[in-house]
Amino acid sequence: MNDELVEQIKSNPKYQELVKKRTSFALKLGIFVLVMFYAYILTIAFEPNIMAIKTGEGVMTIAFPIAAAIILISFITTLIYVKRANGEFEDLTNAIREDVKDKL
Repeated sequence: MNDELVEQIKSNPKYQELVKKRTSFALKLGIFVLVMFYAYILTIAFEPNIMAIKTGEGVMTIAFPIAAAIILISFITTLIYVKRANGEFEDLTNAIREDVKDKL
């Protein structure tokens, strides 16, 4: 890839939009997931009695369903990102590719 092509792509407004949207969205989802994980760990560390509450008459505590929910939500956020990447972000990438098609 030559330097002229790289500069043309970097100066393309659609490329700037793609980078801005993708970075912003990834940061928001990443921060959301990290806050969930750290809140869970900090609750276990500083208020273990909350996580020791028994569910029903069994031996399982409330910590297990919360942990399972966190893992499930993490998968869902990944699916949300993949859906947007394959839709909006891919459309922007294809538009950028069309704009610089003559240089390829």
